[in-house]
Amino acid sequence: MTGIGFHIEGAVAVLTLENEAKLNALTTDMLDALEARVQEVERRPEIRAIIVTGAGEKVFCCGADIGAWGNLSPAEFARHWVRDGHRIFDRLARLGKPTIAAMNGHAFGGGLELASCCDLRVMAPRATLALPEARIGIVPGWSGTQRLTRLIAEGAVKEMALFGRRIGADRAVALGYAAEVADDVLARALEIAAELQSLSPRATEISKNMIHAAVGEDAHAIVEALGSAAAAASADRDEGVAAFMEKRNPLFSGL
Repeated sequence: MTGIGFHIEGAVAVLTLENEAKLNALTTDMLDALEARVQEVERRPEIRAIIVTGAGEKVFCCGADIGAWGNLSPAEFARHWVRDGHRIFDRLARLGKPTIAAMNGHAFGGGLELASCCDLRVMAPRATLALPEARIGIVPGWSGTQRLTRLIAEGAVKEMALFGRRIGADRAVALGYAAEVADDVLARALEIAAELQSLSPRATEISKNMIHAAVGEDAHAIVEALGSAAAAASADRDEGVAAFMEKRNPLFSGL
């Protein structure tokens, strides 16, 4: 059975990559399900945080299932597989709520790119990171050369993408990629998520948006979203809407 497992623990949504027979490789159906779940949790105010993890104990995600894209034409590969994946991963990265990758095992290729969309990462001691695409004649396609390079040093990304080297959990922490190493990553991720209960959801959302704007993650949309929120909270907005509904000229106060 493959898919995206989904369950709620308190105020936390846990999304689980379920394709253990293929090392949790991402299929088209899994990507579609991931997008749908991200959209769902974004619109549920009672959910305070999202955890993404993998089924089993060995692998978080080995990347994209070659069976899903191996027979695509170059145009189909670029136009659909790569761009659709980007859209879905971008949606996760730009989710207004805090996200945690509970990396229960290795994260290769698209799996590493998926974990990189999250705000915080907890890695199992045995987990490693890799960008092995060059071994099969392709390149990272879901922001492994872009978002990942904003998270860790350029040289470390080159080690993986150009030289095929793996990065272990302790070094990932030293590089600032992972927050910590834990034997039970899901339990630790749930503990971290529980800490959000003492924080303002609105404040964390705005802080996340401002940080993303600083590093160029959807900066234009963020600026307009923050500006729109400020305008929507004004007395002028209320007066403008009321005047429109009452078919009169508005009397703006500037408040």
